[in-house]
Amino acid sequence: MDSITYFDDRIHLTAYKPRIRNIANELTLAKVTEEAFFICDLGEIIKKHEEWISQLPRVQPHYAVKCNDSRLVLQTLAGLGTGFDCASKAEMRKVLDLGVNPSRIIFANPTKQNSHVRAAAENNVVRMTFDNEGELHKIKALHPRAQLVIRIRCDAEKAQCQLGMKFGVLVEEAPDLLEAAHALGLDVIGVSFHVGSGCMDPPVFDRAIKSCKWLFGVGKEIGFEMNFLDIGGGFPGNTGTSIKEIASVVNGSLAAHFPEECGVEIIAEPGRFYVASAFTLTTLVHSIREIKGNETGDNKYMYYINDGVYGSFNCVIYDHAVVHPELLKNYEDDKKTYESSIWGPTCDGLDNVCPREMMPKLDMGDWLLFRNMGAYTLVAGGTFNGFPTPKIYFVASYESWCQLKEFMNPEEFVTDNVPILMKAGVGCNRDAVGWASVAGAAGSSSGCLNNVLNVFEQPLPAVVCDSPNNTNNYLDNVFQFPANIQAQ
Repeated sequence: MDSITYFDDRIHLTAYKPRIRNIANELTLAKVTEEAFFICDLGEIIKKHEEWISQLPRVQPHYAVKCNDSRLVLQTLAGLGTGFDCASKAEMRKVLDLGVNPSRIIFANPTKQNSHVRAAAENNVVRMTFDNEGELHKIKALHPRAQLVIRIRCDAEKAQCQLGMKFGVLVEEAPDLLEAAHALGLDVIGVSFHVGSGCMDPPVFDRAIKSCKWLFGVGKEIGFEMNFLDIGGGFPGNTGTSIKEIASVVNGSLAAHFPEECGVEIIAEPGRFYVASAFTLTTLVHSIREIKGNETGDNKYMYYINDGVYGSFNCVIYDHAVVHPELLKNYEDDKKTYESSIWGPTCDGLDNVCPREMMPKLDMGDWLLFRNMGAYTLVAGGTFNGFPTPKIYFVASYESWCQLKEFMNPEEFVTDNVPILMKAGVGCNRDAVGWASVAGAAGSSSGCLNNVLNVFEQPLPAVVCDSPNNTNNYLDNVFQFPANIQAQ
């Protein structure tokens, strides 16, 4: 199987939740590519959506396309029922091409090019934000039927990326802007804010929602029917983080200022929350520079990898990300470590991915994993010096497939090396599936069932190879199907 087959923008299925290290190891050992590549677990995005619905049941998520616009990510979110926050006509086109109704899109860029406003009008995208009077005159001329959302400034004291210096009218100046919109005969339906990307100041949401409530009153006095609230983004998404604390603040503030009976539609613009933890970047150490220490000091090492700050690691500069490598090759825990730095492939001295890491001495040809690389990485990467943008190897568990197949075509999935039950397409159980034939198909090679390592993510016990009966029994135990469902 060549690299084109592996990285063909389709979804490779596994029986259980994908083990990213195992998959990375399989791909690197197969030597299908020398380039850096991503592994994306779409099941992680499904899990995040379930968490959102549980934690913020009143808030309809509109995924921030700018965060990661990979087709299968957008298709997954569209199938799950999210809306979309688009910042340009190109982002709107990507979403509309998936068959998403334009009513599920908000054009959440307060300052828009003329051609982009025209594109919104031509495609019946009517909701859009503004924060200055010049934008109102532009919209009046190009899209007078637009449903406008005034964006106010309310900055978190601590956030990964502050946005207030660029966008958002001060709350005390907002009434004048609403008056200007009314004078132009435009329709302002609500208020939005963005506390900053990667917010670490949950109480700011309460302050912002209070300001929105006050401005709703001002808008109604002017003559607008205010019925729409956009609480923006800022929700963390890395492994180990949670939106529980922010959700508690938001839910309490909404209950106090916008109770359910008020009938206001509430949305948010999560981006990194959905995709950060779903993507892992795999990079190759292609060159090593040893720096000799003095008589009392150890040597230091500079490692050069095949992706850098002009590519996926642009997040180090633009998103203020701090990344740390995980060694794909197993090293003993007590192995001596050395002060090390990791550099990208370009000829620019700025291309420094990790300034200082304590690591074992690596070899050329070793691979490094970088977790939580789904947000603001691929979308902003370039090909400076001719180095390509990493491709994506999409994976999903059988459980995730049971949801994905409801809104994706069968052609989206790669099932060459998975049990026949996954190919049957008759539901998420063994009904009408030739289960016994799995043993024959998988056990026909000299490696017995180990040729489906990418399915089970674990070595199979030797007893499995003894007979087809043992094989069937083992597969039954692995999948843990109800006892009343019998193999054919």
